Amino acid sequence: MTTGTLITVAPTGAESAKAEVPALPVTLDELLLTAKECEALGAAVIHVHIRDDEAKPTLDQGRLRETVAALRESTDLIVQLSSGGAVTDPEADRLAVLDAEPDMASCTMGTLNFGDDVFLNRWEFIVDLHTRMQERGIVPEYEIFDLGHLTALQRLLGKYGLPAGGHVHVDFVMGVPGGMPGTTSALVAAHQALRDLPEGTTFSATGIGRSTIPVMLASLSAGGHLRVGMEDTVTYAKGRPVESNMQLVARAVGFAQLAQRPPLTTAEARGLLGVPAAGR
Repeated sequence: MTTGTLITVAPTGAESAKAEVPALPVTLDELLLTAKECEALGAAVIHVHIRDDEAKPTLDQGRLRETVAALRESTDLIVQLSSGGAVTDPEADRLAVLDAEPDMASCTMGTLNFGDDVFLNRWEFIVDLHTRMQERGIVPEYEIFDLGHLTALQRLLGKYGLPAGGHVHVDFVMGVPGGMPGTTSALVAAHQALRDLPEGTTFSATGIGRSTIPVMLASLSAGGHLRVGMEDTVTYAKGRPVESNMQLVARAVGFAQLAQRPPLTTAEARGLLGVPAAGR
């Protein structure tokens, strides 16, 4: 069992509106403050979506580059950009996220119903994203929304080889309407399916909405890692809105410490994930 816990913070996402969630960090200054606060508590990775001047999701190249540079200058966090964007973003814009040269990027392993929408991830797009990251030395985090996505990942690695860095790390995204539920039994099933992936594969788990706490506890008990943040939940408890991403990271850190698996430092996280040292 892993002796430490990798904690990823996903502070913004592309779904919540700033008008409805005033604490959501949408400007660069808000994002940087959130990043520094969460790093101080124990987060090692930041999963980044950005917004435009009207607080709407965007994949603008200039903003992405500025964001990556600012996060690197202000923190030691591993910068992971979302290649998912919003469900309406075209494939070309999602691939161009890699031009901002993040340390990591997400790679969702299949198409699924996403609430009332469809999150489209064609096989050809997945292959293109995986191989471009190999060529550029960008480490992927494979996003797994359902068990079939693990089978697709097995196929991808078997045909196109290991990712940049040589280590396979997946994130179970649980509780999305249309994907696997955020339950202990679903996490156990996903965890068992990892046996078909390369030896040493690690996983984090993300519980959407009310599944946040059950998924965190199940992941820790199975030797997994944690992703938390306002992208995934804007409610801290029933009837109690999240006040900040720092609040969610602090809870995850507390759970990790109770499990006697304290947060990994950013240097330890880079070693685990195969991410080159900062300033590569």
